Amino acid sequence: MTTARHEPARTAGERAMLEGWLDYHRRTLAWKCEGLTDEQLRTASVPPSELSLMGLVRHMAEVERGWFRKVLVDEDPGPIYFTEEDPDGEFHLTAADTWQEAYGTWQAEIEAARGIAAGFGLDDLSKGRSRSTEEPFSLRWIYTHMIEEYARHNGHADLLRERIDGATGD
Repeated sequence: MTTARHEPARTAGERAMLEGWLDYHRRTLAWKCEGLTDEQLRTASVPPSELSLMGLVRHMAEVERGWFRKVLVDEDPGPIYFTEEDPDGEFHLTAADTWQEAYGTWQAEIEAARGIAAGFGLDDLSKGRSRSTEEPFSLRWIYTHMIEEYARHNGHADLLRERIDGATGD
């Protein structure tokens, strides 16, 4: 598998620009995981951190679900990997956890997010509210936050990947 990444057109409209950068960063995380074994993807390669590439992918599945399903449309699909007893469960991997499952779940959440967002304008407000302020979020705010979330974690992925096999790249 070769992950193709394309920056959005420099003259794209606002929505196309936001969606383009979000998709670019989604593909960047997939690219950072490309060509590794399940064992390598489960490896927390920068001790003492528990962070791993598979854990990041599982985390981003939870983030996609949280912002688009829970916040934007106020669904309560429940968590995928974490529990009340283990709030960081997406990062706690075992030998039974596979890339196929993590990647498939992440991609399903991305597709759900795209479908949900398609029904909203950038200025439309979420049905769910902020836990701290009780205010809604615009879709524009959610897109911007998701780009920030992926960009930050892609920086982590850069370091993890380089530590695993020396691979580097933007």
